[in-house]
Amino acid sequence: MRKTLFRAATVVAAMSLLAACGGGDEAPAETQEPTTAETSAAPAGATGSLTIWVDENRKPAVQAAVDIYNETNPDVKVELVQKNFEDIRADFLAQVPTGEGPDITIGAHDWLGSFIVNGVAEPVDLGAKAGEFEAVATQAFTYDGQMYGLPYALETIAVVRNAALVDSTPETWDEMIAAGKEAGTKYPFVINTNGTTGDAYTYYGLQTSFGAPVFVQNEDGSYTSELGMGGDEGFAFADFLAENGMKGEGHFSTDWTYDVANQEFSDGNAPYTIAGPWAIQTFKDAGIDVAVDPIPSAGGETAAPFVGVQGFYLSAQSESKLIANDFLVNYVATPEVIKALYDADPRLPAMTSVADEVASDPIVAGFLSASKNGAPMPSIPEMGNVWEHWNAAEASIISGSAKPKDAWTKMLADLESAIG
Repeated sequence: MRKTLFRAATVVAAMSLLAACGGGDEAPAETQEPTTAETSAAPAGATGSLTIWVDENRKPAVQAAVDIYNETNPDVKVELVQKNFEDIRADFLAQVPTGEGPDITIGAHDWLGSFIVNGVAEPVDLGAKAGEFEAVATQAFTYDGQMYGLPYALETIAVVRNAALVDSTPETWDEMIAAGKEAGTKYPFVINTNGTTGDAYTYYGLQTSFGAPVFVQNEDGSYTSELGMGGDEGFAFADFLAENGMKGEGHFSTDWTYDVANQEFSDGNAPYTIAGPWAIQTFKDAGIDVAVDPIPSAGGETAAPFVGVQGFYLSAQSESKLIANDFLVNYVATPEVIKALYDADPRLPAMTSVADEVASDPIVAGFLSASKNGAPMPSIPEMGNVWEHWNAAEASIISGSAKPKDAWTKMLADLESAIG
């Protein structure tokens, strides 16, 4: 996940929420039982030690789980090592193969591909508790039928609406643009295009509404390495970008960066934008009456934005796998601790009951509703190869410097070559 898009907010809980997605009504991804006894639950009164890597924001909440755990397991010494979140992935990859590093680390789900390739993560056996989490959260940490992490929080994007200008977000793109025009503002809609670089991440919900996902998914939600952006569906989305681009309707522009789009919306120059929870406080500070809704469909299918999931990984080299799995499943995966993690670093809880609890706030509820339609950001290693070509193709189509089908065809060929 790109750091600029998923940086943690530091504002109050409802505003800093980095929300996400997941079908609360869907069955969670199936997981196979790990074949070793090492990941089954440890009995109370265990002895040993655990080292957990955690960042500053979430350390107090994890410490609360440790305190509860030590009430029944006083002979397990648990050490929390505070690290910069930005350093954890590289350090985990470097240290675990040498037998160093932690037993457990906090991390993002899109690290999973590199962790699997390098053999540093161990399956986590949630058992029946998997059903207590949003389906997208369990899918995000699933690889080859097994879960490799305990999810605890989600993050995604949605339509952010100026409620003083428009009363609702219609279900289709055309209806939303019509409502935006009726508002009489400079633009009916603005969106970050990341300038001439392109921003396929922010546009992804619109793309999936054409039935053109970045990669094809298996029935359990895991991703294959087969591109899903080709065919008539992909070309239809490319045509849509051109029709709404700078030589078309002008609803998309490579003149718009993250800051420019946010400023236009903050200035009241557009009633609609697509943004994440990290932008909410900026809009609030500008005096905007903010509301949040799901992304409308542009292509006839449900708009499914990317969802990022935060969770805990178990080291493949841990000498305390039994204890570590017990700690994660029976002490962290509880409503009390998941809520404490939300309070410490407000991101939409991955546990359904806690997500429903905090959704009493309308902004949180809006991102939760948007997240129900989403899909986890692919964590397969191939995902790292798609951004450059994908972003560039979209930017060239939006600017009008390339014909949509030609640009999309070249992108697909470049991606096939890069993926191998």
